[in-house]
Amino acid sequence: MQNPQEVQSVAAELARRMAAGRRSLATTSAKETPVGVILGTGLSGLAEKMNDPIAVPYAELPGFPASSVASHAGAFVCGRFPARCGEDDGQGRTALIQQGRCHLYEGRNPAEVCMGVRVMAAMGVRTLIVTNAAGALNPNFDVGSIMCMSDMINHTGATPLAGPNCADWGPRFPDMSEPFDPDLRALALETACKMGLRLERGVYIGVHGPEMETPAETRLYRQWGADAVGMSTVLEVIAARHLGMRVLGLSCLTNKNRPDCMTPTPLEEVIAVAQTTGKQLGRLIRALMTKL
Repeated sequence: MQNPQEVQSVAAELARRMAAGRRSLATTSAKETPVGVILGTGLSGLAEKMNDPIAVPYAELPGFPASSVASHAGAFVCGRFPARCGEDDGQGRTALIQQGRCHLYEGRNPAEVCMGVRVMAAMGVRTLIVTNAAGALNPNFDVGSIMCMSDMINHTGATPLAGPNCADWGPRFPDMSEPFDPDLRALALETACKMGLRLERGVYIGVHGPEMETPAETRLYRQWGADAVGMSTVLEVIAARHLGMRVLGLSCLTNKNRPDCMTPTPLEEVIAVAQTTGKQLGRLIRALMTKL
C-alpha cells in the first residue's frame, strides 16, 4: 500500500511549519542530511535533549494518522543534537524525530503505519534509527537491556508494499538481505562499548497484536530464531529499505517471556521499564548522532 500523494501533502505542510519556525531541513552535503528517529512506547523523552526543537503535532498535519496509545506523544520534532552535551557549537546533527507511531492493532492499514517513514524520506532523511519496546524471548537477555536488531521476521501478515508500486520510491521487489545496515550496527556496538553500555544483538519478530503472546507462540518464535517480540517496526523497516534508507534498529527489552512460567505484563509495567531503559538508549542515540 503506497500513498505518494498523501505523503507529499503531509511533507509539504510539515516543511511549511518548520520554515515558519525558522527550522529548515535543506542541506548542502550528505553529512548535513537530517537523521530520522522513530521513538516507541515510553521513549518520547529523547526529543527534550535537542537544542531549539520545533514540534508539530500529528493532529495539525491533515491526513497524518495519530496514535491512540497513551504513551506516544504524537508529534514530529525537529532540532539539533549538540556535538557536546549542553553545548551547541554548530557541529551537532539535525534530527527529525517521530514521537510515537500508530500500529496495525489500532485498526490502521500498512500505508498509515508507514506514513511517518515515508514523510521523513520526503524531508531528506536517508538514515533512520527505529526504536521500540519489546519482550525478550532469548533467555540470556535481561529486562532493562537494549538490543541492537541484527535481523527481523515480519509475522504481522501485512506489508506496506502491496498494490501498485511507486517507482520513484523504490523497486517492485526490494532486497531485504540486510534490513539493518551492518555499518550502523557496528558503529552502535562500538559506541556502546566505549560508553560502558551493554548492547545485546538479536532478531526481532513483529506481530500484529494487540494481544500478548501465548506460551506456545513464545516457544514457536524462539524456535524460529527470534530474540525479541513486539507489535511495530517491521513494516517501517520494509518501507524504509524500499526507499533506500539506511536503518538501525534498537529495542528496549521491557519484559521477559518465559513459556514455562508466563506471567501477565501490564502496559504500565512496560512503559515504566521503557522510560528507565530509555534514558540509556537516549544517551546512546545522542552519542551516535555526530558519528553518522
